[in-house]
Amino acid sequence: MAVLLETSVGDLVIDLHTTECPQACTNFLKLCKIKYYNNCLFYAVQKDFVTQSGDPTNTGRGGDSIFKLLGKGPHFQDEISPKLKHDRVGVVATNNSHPNENTSQFYITLRDKIDYLDGRHTIFGVVAEGADILLNKINPALLGDDGRPIQNIRIRHTHVLEDPFDDPEGLGRLVPDKSPEAMIDEELKPFENQEDEAEVIERIETGEAKSRAVALEILGDLPDADMKPPDNVLFVCKLNPHTQDDDLELIFSRFGAIKKCEVIRDWKTGDSLQYAFVEFENNKSCEDAYFKMQDCLVDDHRIHVDFCQSVSKQWRQFRRQGAKGSREDAQEANALASSGGRRGRHRQDDDAKPLNPSDAAAQYQRGGRPGHGFVFGDSQGGSQAAAGQRGGRFDDDDRDRGRDRDRDRDRWRGRDDSDRRRNEDRRGRDDRGGADRDDRDRHYERSGGRRERERERDRDTEGGRRRSRSRDRL
Repeated sequence: MAVLLETSVGDLVIDLHTTECPQACTNFLKLCKIKYYNNCLFYAVQKDFVTQSGDPTNTGRGGDSIFKLLGKGPHFQDEISPKLKHDRVGVVATNNSHPNENTSQFYITLRDKIDYLDGRHTIFGVVAEGADILLNKINPALLGDDGRPIQNIRIRHTHVLEDPFDDPEGLGRLVPDKSPEAMIDEELKPFENQEDEAEVIERIETGEAKSRAVALEILGDLPDADMKPPDNVLFVCKLNPHTQDDDLELIFSRFGAIKKCEVIRDWKTGDSLQYAFVEFENNKSCEDAYFKMQDCLVDDHRIHVDFCQSVSKQWRQFRRQGAKGSREDAQEANALASSGGRRGRHRQDDDAKPLNPSDAAAQYQRGGRPGHGFVFGDSQGGSQAAAGQRGGRFDDDDRDRGRDRDRDRDRWRGRDDSDRRRNEDRRGRDDRGGADRDDRDRHYERSGGRRERERERDRDTEGGRRRSRSRDRL
């Protein structure tokens, strides 16, 4: 009691539950025998749910039962068995929209345990061979907006392997002399130079990052859109406030030689800001430290390590040379700082080779000024220039850091002066207000005394008048 379905994506062997569902199995076997399902499409695929077929019109609204074709009624009754469940991939059941209205349509499940379909549809078979075809070919098929596979999946032939039921009367006239010719659908070809989804996403993200960098360059927040942070510098944060530069350098030196290790501190108080930058000699040591030191415990603090995203050195070169400083100038300054070179103002010696006009113009266009940082034509001149250094006591980082501290100190001093003048003005107003209050008090006192004397004088005058009137009566 089995049927073989040859599809465009592989063969499916369906075992039938003839004992539990004799009518449904008879309908399916006899329709396969008259080649009713040949060239039918799997017209709907719902990923990780079911796929539907059995409609010769390929619309989901057609299809007749074998009993209707034999003139014995349009439908056949449901045969729902409590023993049969939608508990596996490949369960085959009738696809009816109303109870007891079963036709030729059926569905096949594409995942396990679809419990809420139990008791609603007649389960009459299960896919015994070809479950991999369901999971790997039909389930992941690309679908259109209507849920139909873009590449047609079609039943090409049906073969009845075993039929325990006798043919009903009149079935012989429905059996064709030969099987209908199988329809071969045009195979959709992939686009030329088709890219993987991950490659497309990466290309889109790269383009967006480039657009943001160009926007920052236009706004003046980035020296150059193509500028990248160094690959040999690590950013370390969540440090203990008491961790020192030497301690951190000793810890990270196990991965390779370190050029520079600096814990960033507050310029005013000198307290640690709890993050640092560690610069290695090569990129490999930096990568090893990144993978090994993440979430390590340093001075009772679990640190966080990441690759540095700072372009501060390039920024300093950009600010020093102005808007005309190029990316090459920033890279040159970066290389100079990495090599430990010193830079100061050089005085051109008498025997040094001077710049020709074209070189001087090119240097000026890059943002340089004549008379400072000369580029000599030979190594002897270069050594003489190095011997003539006067201001090269500190490297670029120290000079710029000192300049930033001076600027911030002047700003704070200016604020302190403003606050002091504001307080003095307030105290002056308070003093003037107190003097005005004293004047008012003295004025009130004088006015009160004058009024009191006037009242006494009025009382004396009235008393004299009374005494005069008394003498007149006597």
